[in-house]
Amino acid sequence: MKLIIQIPCYNEELTLPITFRDLPHQIDGVDLIEILIVDDGSTDNTADVARKLGVHHIVSFASNQGLARAFAAGLDACLSLGADIIVNTDADNQYRGQDIEKLVQPILQGKSDIVVGIRNIDTMQEFSFLKIKLQRIGSFFIRRISHSQILDTTSGFRAYNREAAIRTNVFSYFTYTLETLIQAGMIGLKITGVPILTNKKLRDSRLFSSTAEYLGRSMTSIIRIYTMYNPLKVFSTIAGIFASAGLALIARFLYYYFTLINVQTGHIQSLIAAAVLIMIGFQIFLFGLLADITANNRKILEEILLRMKKMELGSSDNQ
Repeated sequence: MKLIIQIPCYNEELTLPITFRDLPHQIDGVDLIEILIVDDGSTDNTADVARKLGVHHIVSFASNQGLARAFAAGLDACLSLGADIIVNTDADNQYRGQDIEKLVQPILQGKSDIVVGIRNIDTMQEFSFLKIKLQRIGSFFIRRISHSQILDTTSGFRAYNREAAIRTNVFSYFTYTLETLIQAGMIGLKITGVPILTNKKLRDSRLFSSTAEYLGRSMTSIIRIYTMYNPLKVFSTIAGIFASAGLALIARFLYYYFTLINVQTGHIQSLIAAAVLIMIGFQIFLFGLLADITANNRKILEEILLRMKKMELGSSDNQ
């Protein structure tokens, strides 16, 4: 059983040594532990520091690609290196290395495909009252969408078994945390969470400059990935809103027609507006049908891609 711990890094020459020293060297049930660094176009000496520390593998980008791209590249590299379990952690030492054993145990026991480290948000001093509330609201919606019970959906401290890592596709350029949970739930992977503790904050987040930016970009990712897997439901809901508004205007016209005199001289605008709204709703529904057909084709392509990945990785493992 081979475990690879991947660490996406962007200008982490100061914090990487602290994170590296805290990582476990052995775990019951794991035969081999290796460390992989994804240098996301760092402009400092992150890669050199990683080599001096004795990191087993380094994946480097020529320029900064963002956390989501770094995470995806790390998964691909770990799979190519024959990892049976992949743990993703942050280079800023937010997560404790000793908790990695907690993450991998449900996978070793065959109880989960993906395990997420659940932080106690209420005790984290760097989380403001507003941020805590937004995080809880966001996690509630992600749980509903992904059909999981994960309380901390923004936690990047995660473990994947080989099958889950192969089936994970990252489309976002911002962050992978929400998107991959929704995707995993949609394709039927088993997701569980384990409580973890966090270390003292060493630096501010580089992922976003404000809570408003993070909220806006996260909502965009959620809507996009959910629509990708449930296009007919999303478009039908939007179409239903327009059609309902049109029917309400028709009801308004009929009310005035049967209750008021000289209706012929007024309220005809209700019929015109109703016709327009119903036509828009019908067109949106047709778009939903087309999107649903595209989604079914995408599922077929994903299955083909999955088979190709397994064939490629299988041959790589045999070399």
